[in-house]
Amino acid sequence: MVIAGADTEDFLPGLGAAALAAWASLRLMPPDPVGGSVRWLAALALFARFVRVSVLAGLDVARRAFAPRMQLAPGYVHYLPKLPPSDARSLFLAMTSQMPGTIPSGTEPSGAISYHCLDAAQPVASQLAEEESRLLAALNGALGSSAVVAEGTERRA
Repeated sequence: MVIAGADTEDFLPGLGAAALAAWASLRLMPPDPVGGSVRWLAALALFARFVRVSVLAGLDVARRAFAPRMQLAPGYVHYLPKLPPSDARSLFLAMTSQMPGTIPSGTEPSGAISYHCLDAAQPVASQLAEEESRLLAALNGALGSSAVVAEGTERRA
């Protein structure tokens, strides 16, 4: 609709295509067999926080970029997530890749995610841990996050 315009005769075929795509997605990748269900209120709060933090971080990056003397300390931060390799971890990577100033740039042999940061002097690892815990709360066992048992305990194999 954004690209082609919002013609009323295109609405019904578009709605049908969206329904068909949703059906195909569920058939090709069914819901997590372990169970778990998304906590929609927590997911909405996570989304609102993501938007707020992204805007504030974007303003901070812009301020630093346009400052006569850029206050940047680029470098890498390694973060070991609680999430095992899963759809939930992929969601976490996608979510954190959209946050200005940090971008996941690979996985270390230890399983830690390497993040390139514009300012590695910032508390990036603690911010990532907070975002991951909020995501875990919102997912409530869905998308493979059920492998995270509880804070301080081992993961299931």
